[in-house]
Formats: sequence, C-alpha cells, structure tokens
Amino acid sequence: MKPQPWIGNKTTEVLFILLPPFASLFIIFLFPKLFQNVKEMPDAGWVILILLIDVAHVYTTLFRTYFDGDAFRKQKFILSAIPFIGFIAGVIAYSISSVFFWRLLAYVAVFHFIRQQYGFMRVYSRKETAGYYSKLIDKITIYYATIYPIIYWHLKGPRNFNWFTDNDFVYFNATALLWVFTILYFINIAVFACKEFYLFVKNKAINIPRLAVIIGTLVSWYFGIIYFNGDMAFTILNVVSHGIPYMALVWIYGKKNYQLPKKGNRFLHVIFSRYGIIFFLLLIFLFAFIEEGLWDFLVWKEHSLVFNFNSLPSLHVSDKALSFIVPLLALPQITHYILDGFIWKIKEDNFKWNNEGRDNA
Repeated sequence: MKPQPWIGNKTTEVLFILLPPFASLFIIFLFPKLFQNVKEMPDAGWVILILLIDVAHVYTTLFRTYFDGDAFRKQKFILSAIPFIGFIAGVIAYSISSVFFWRLLAYVAVFHFIRQQYGFMRVYSRKETAGYYSKLIDKITIYYATIYPIIYWHLKGPRNFNWFTDNDFVYFNATALLWVFTILYFINIAVFACKEFYLFVKNKAINIPRLAVIIGTLVSWYFGIIYFNGDMAFTILNVVSHGIPYMALVWIYGKKNYQLPKKGNRFLHVIFSRYGIIFFLLLIFLFAFIEEGLWDFLVWKEHSLVFNFNSLPSLHVSDKALSFIVPLLALPQITHYILDGFIWKIKEDNFKWNNEGRDNA
C-alpha cells in the first residue's frame, strides 16, 4: 500500500481528525433514547459539547494568530481590522433586529463549517495525481454532503434543534423541489462510490484519510440533520465532528512550527512542548468558560447552576445595551469564522504542505 498523506502524527490525525464523526454516530446508536428526538439538552451535555468543544475550539485560532508575534506582524492589518469590522457589522445587524443578527451569523457559521470539510479533503488530496473529473467528483461530493442537509432543513421546515436560536433559518415548503435535491444526493453518492472503486482497481491503492473525511462528512451531516431529529444528536455530530478536528489541526500546526524557541514565541514553545497539551486545553477551556458565563449572566440566563449565578441578583439588560453586548460577546466567533478563511492561506508561515494545494480549513 502506498504511503498515506498524513500531515503530522498519524495517530493524532486518526483519533482527532478522522474518527470524531464515526465515534459520535456510534455513541448515538449505543444510547438512542438519550439522543434521538430529544428537544432539551441536559447541563452535562451542554458543558461537554458546547462549552468545552464548540466554544473552546474558537479560541484555538489565537495560537495561530494573535499569540504568534511573527504571524501578527505579517498580517497586522487583517488581524486588527476583522474584529473591528465584525463588531461594527454585528451592532448594525442586531440594531436592525435580533433575528436578523442571529440569522446572518448562522449562515456565516454554516459556510465556515462547510469550508472546513472541503479544506480537510484538500489537505489529504494534495499528493494525488487524479484527473480533473476525479477531483471534480470529490469536490461536488464534499460540498453536496453538507449543502443537501441544509437544503433539506430549509425545505422540510423546523427541526427539534436549531443552529443558534429559533428561526435563524428561512424555511420554505417545497416538497417536490426537495425530492429533486434528494435524488441528486443519492446519484452523487453512487457516482462517487463508482469512481472510488474504479480508482482502487486501477491504482491498487486507496487514500484512506481523504476517503474518511468525505465519508465522515456524509454520515455526520446526514444523520445529524436528516435522519435524527434531536438536539443532542445534532449537536454531538455537528460540534464534535467540527470542533475536535479543528483543535487537532491547530495543535499539529503548533507542533510543526513552535518546537524550537524563537524570539517572541517562547510562550508558544512552552504550549506546544511535550506536555503543553494540558496548558493548551486549560487555556481555551478557561476562555470558553468566561465567555459562556458572560453570555448566561447577561443574555441567556439558562445555565445558572453551571456558573453558580443563583446567589447573584438578577440583572435586566435593555435592548439598546444588548445591541452592543451581543455582538461583543459573539466577536470571538465572528472573528474565528472570518479569519479562518485567511490564516491557512498565508504561505510563508503556514504548514509546509500548504503550497501543495490546501485551500482552507
């Protein structure tokens, strides 16, 4: 078998980039009553899935940008302008209406999630010499694997879950149109399977990580949005399959680039040292805890037991104040979504394999 196109450590990539969607689906099938058709998420599930994975993974971007003095100096304008522009745009959007703000943020988030899967596929395709049509089928498959469930969600109507808040998507009742997209979905899968079988017979080899990324995307998005109709099922498949691989990607990048202490990067050298994973995780968990604590105290007021707010007096925040507070609290997410489209394209301080074809992750 030909060598596989690993980007760092094979074990790390298998466990934390390729395995999460399959492991999440396995857990759901083991405990169906806990996940299927469940509208409410228990506090324990919220802490693990939302706070420690979904919110925490956003802060790993810091290690690739603001904590890296060299990267910040090279991209100072982008790294300074995006948070400022993001906050102003957020205030304007929320001032129009809170529904408009969350709807806009939801669609930006969906785009970010879709692009990450495409990015990982490109990573693991970088050494392949497949022809134009083979690459085109892969591209269509990875995109449609994510876009079709979103189309289904829009055309089928509200589910027992949402991306951020109620009504953050626009729904259309178009059953006939949905059938067309569904037929195209399964035709796409059939074409992809035939292409893979043909290449295996022809080359006597298989690109395991690329195939795992594509199949993992298919199963996590299909089962998370279409097959199951529960908040816990959607969250574990959506969050785990997205957040953990991104954390692993940043960790692999750090191990490749900060092994030797450099001027201005001593902090990152310590973080990405042999036992630095503990500090890496504790730091992003701390940032996530602080952010979610502020969200809960000022806006949501849903997890007071988690943050021990019961002893504090209730605080009423005016709508005018919320138009500034909500965009400010959402700024780490907004910045993460936008920056992610830039930071992995910076060739001079990116992975060594960036010049071999990676688009975005």
